[in-house]
Amino acid sequence: MKLDGRVALVTGAGSGIGRAIAQLFAEEGAHVVVNDVVLEAAEKTVQGMAAARGLGLAIKADVSSSAEVKVMFAEVSERFGRLDILVNNAGIGETSEAKMDETNRKTESRLSELMSGGPVRTHWDITQGMTDEEWHRMIGVHLNGTFFCAREALKLMSVRNRGVIINMSSVAALMGMEVAPHYGAAKGGILAFTRSLSREVASRGIRVNAICPGWVETPMTQPVSPLFRAFTTSQVPLGRWAQPDEIAHTTLFLASDESSYFTGQWFSPNGGLFTG
Repeated sequence: MKLDGRVALVTGAGSGIGRAIAQLFAEEGAHVVVNDVVLEAAEKTVQGMAAARGLGLAIKADVSSSAEVKVMFAEVSERFGRLDILVNNAGIGETSEAKMDETNRKTESRLSELMSGGPVRTHWDITQGMTDEEWHRMIGVHLNGTFFCAREALKLMSVRNRGVIINMSSVAALMGMEVAPHYGAAKGGILAFTRSLSREVASRGIRVNAICPGWVETPMTQPVSPLFRAFTTSQVPLGRWAQPDEIAHTTLFLASDESSYFTGQWFSPNGGLFTG
């Protein structure tokens, strides 16, 4: 019971990595607040978290909205009176189905051109075709959402001068991601924010770290084409994508006292995809 009695908030926990984190935290004795933009998804996570023991609370909020985030943390404060752990996990992938289809098509064309030994004639041209809305939505959910939630969490953690904040970045922040420059930019910003914030709040006994997962089997990555999946898998030395629970266990380490001397760091469970 590494988190016995602690209060944790996990954003974007209605599925995928967030759900795995929430469930593992509950198994380790935490009172887990499950956030998602879809209430039904958050409630489903709570149902699978041994909710009969009173360990789960589902709250709907869009983390890209500072107003909704404030309301969410007010509810956490009223219900528990404190917050020990914040996991900024909420995120989105491609912003439209059409864009995802285009990326899959270009991936297949580029791989075909590479395998034939000829020059690559299919260009990504993603940034020049990106709309303001697509850019702002990606930055809004990932980077702004991380800031909005961290800001409110610190107001609760500073009362007791203790707490843990874990920000979900990505291997895209470490090595770049040509098919999603806006995603890489958002995740890179999260890394820089993590480093700065960790130094700011260290005197209060609050630790801040980041996780940079590689490819993970989640609903967000399901739309990728079989060829894209095969190509990315071939680049991973361990030869497979991660399962959400593997990321959850990394999160548990950072949330527990076992990582008491870690702050301002990033951990990248990526199967060897990036080793820098």
